[in-house]
Amino acid sequence: MLVDAHAHLLPPDYPADAPECFPRMAAIDGDTARLLLFGATRFRARDAFFDAERRIEEQDRSGVDAEVLSPMPPLLRYDLPAADGLTLARHVNEFAAQLCAAAPDRLVGLGMVPMQDPDAAAAELKAVRDQGLRGVEIASNVLGASIGDERFLPFFTEAQRLELAVFVHAMPAATDRLPRSAAGTYVVGLEGAMAAASIIAGGTAAACPDLRISFSHAAGGFPLMVPRAQYFWGGTWNEEPAVPERAIAHTDGPSPLEYARRFYYDTMVFDRRALRYLVDLLGADRLLVGSDFPAMPREEPAGRTLRSLDLEPEVLEQITWNNAWNWLGIDPPAAG
Repeated sequence: MLVDAHAHLLPPDYPADAPECFPRMAAIDGDTARLLLFGATRFRARDAFFDAERRIEEQDRSGVDAEVLSPMPPLLRYDLPAADGLTLARHVNEFAAQLCAAAPDRLVGLGMVPMQDPDAAAAELKAVRDQGLRGVEIASNVLGASIGDERFLPFFTEAQRLELAVFVHAMPAATDRLPRSAAGTYVVGLEGAMAAASIIAGGTAAACPDLRISFSHAAGGFPLMVPRAQYFWGGTWNEEPAVPERAIAHTDGPSPLEYARRFYYDTMVFDRRALRYLVDLLGADRLLVGSDFPAMPREEPAGRTLRSLDLEPEVLEQITWNNAWNWLGIDPPAAG
């Protein structure tokens, strides 16, 4: 069994009376795809984004048994007025619920909320759960603010209370330190690292010990940053027992690596050596298969590089399917 825990959806259209700041999905002559028009975004969305039958066909072709579907990241427009952001989120969430209801054993949905208004975002979580969605996707920053900022703590506290999963998708923030052409590569890696680090450094991980949170693309550079944080906390290399008098920033309670091992991370890191490092540092029970499909093509078959690591069968099963259900809070089905 294999669960793709990082796949995306797009609604095929939007209400005729939607606010002008909403996206549009324009027809493409002679094509089953549609064109997403949203601000500066121009994106050809193939029909697998919004057609359940096509998604199942693609799953079968790639050896995928189920997908966790989250909104395509350009929809996470926190620069919209909060009321418009909420209206957009509700439209997307309604479609996500309808799409997943077409094949509930193969499609699991995540919604979205207007994080530009943390109180409204927290209040909307119950409606997300009531629609049958298993959690929400949020961006790695909110208008440049770290998600670990204390203003977002009530949102994470409510997600924990409602037992909803949170998926943090790396999204570029405004920066002039790298060219715009690096937004999908290096900037995404930086953003994932900043998001995960902020959840620890900002106190959210301590305040929400039961929060089920996952980071896209293994949280970028975070897995290489956290051993340094561990050294500052413990004063030793290689996660040896802490020597507080040698530490630079020791605090009581869990270490940075202990916090990091509460999170989940998708394995879309493009290299078997990087995958091996994630298994060794963070643990096989923290990893999820992800693909970004259909925005990006999957490996063929799905999980090919992961399987090349020659992991023990029970370890491979953790990563390919069991961890995804644990993250979502779903009782795992028997492997088939």
